[in-house]
Amino acid sequence: MAEAIARYDAADVMDASSAGLSPMGAIPELTRQTLKNNGYTADGLTSNRITLEAFEAADIIVNMTGKQREEAFPEHAFSPHDKIEDWIVRDPFGADSDTYQRVFEGIQRRVGQLAKGLRDKREHRGEAV
Repeated sequence: MAEAIARYDAADVMDASSAGLSPMGAIPELTRQTLKNNGYTADGLTSNRITLEAFEAADIIVNMTGKQREEAFPEHAFSPHDKIEDWIVRDPFGADSDTYQRVFEGIQRRVGQLAKGLRDKREHRGEAV
């Protein structure tokens, strides 16, 4: 859900992609439906494992694994260029549509906050948004 939200709400400051430590290989139907109900699409979303190359290429890693960064990314957690941001997000898989909606709203709020921070940094540096 975070990738879809970021693609639409923060494309000016994010080139979002999603990957996980234990991907399912498919996008759950309730994820698709929740996105659709809120005006987003799951088109183009995939369920992939994070690669070392993707990790290293990213400016920011949003950790929604439920594990602290030290556990989720032990080889990167204490790098001097710490780029991992931990978000506590419930995995809604297997839950009802109301739970998916609550998770969606929380992610949407967090993506909005992250995007605002990135826009503020850009403005502070004098770049056009």
